[in-house]
Amino acid sequence: MIETRPIPAFDDNYIWLLTEPPGRNAVVVDPGNADPVLETLAAEGLQLTAVLVTHHHADHVDGLGELAQAFPGLAIIGPRDLRIQGLTQRVGEGDLISLAGLTGRFTVWEVPGHTATHIAFLRDGCLFCGDTLFAAGCGRVFDSTFDQLSGSLQRIATLDPATNLFCAHEYTLANLGFAGWVEPDNPALRSRARTDAARRTHNLPTIPSDLTLELATNPFLRTGEPSVIAAAERFAGHELQGHAAVFKALRQWKDTEYD
Repeated sequence: MIETRPIPAFDDNYIWLLTEPPGRNAVVVDPGNADPVLETLAAEGLQLTAVLVTHHHADHVDGLGELAQAFPGLAIIGPRDLRIQGLTQRVGEGDLISLAGLTGRFTVWEVPGHTATHIAFLRDGCLFCGDTLFAAGCGRVFDSTFDQLSGSLQRIATLDPATNLFCAHEYTLANLGFAGWVEPDNPALRSRARTDAARRTHNLPTIPSDLTLELATNPFLRTGEPSVIAAAERFAGHELQGHAAVFKALRQWKDTEYD
């Protein structure tokens, strides 16, 4: 059975550590900093066999070179994006990945929007989604389009509601603040805000979340809900038709007035 744990990095990143006891092999996802990974591996007597990368941003890839030096033959798997140096395998939509030390296979999903070549890794009810979807939020649009990110989020929304979502940042409380702007009368949102605030008081991660919770509280996955549409239309100042239009208004609202 796969075990997942976050390794904190920088101010708010999570590098996901994947193991399958009783084996001592390990996999990490999006190591923007090698130091906390190396410290954790040494402390627990683990051998790093593979790295999964979701996109090219520095806080997700800057540890690759040091990890490759520390573990010769390390498999480093990521998107077909030449901006990422050091990959040993480039993958895309529908590819199946087997990793040393873990049974089962990961399926690659292309989920553009935050970046044009962003991918996610799906296995056994767990989606490692980088910066595409955050707990109660989503990533900004950089070198892609609002329509693409909207489409990626709508695709994620089709997964089994029990799917666990492993994003790469502890942005939850800030995201819940914006969600409260959008749906101040959403009782599920108010309950989540209390629960997650209590977790952070004790320095506990709010991630992973699950899709059921996101569908109930994340405005970027609720673009078909009348309350969310109405809030987005108030910001836009005109009627909005379809998920993509509502999503774009919400993302621009958060970018310009909240973040």
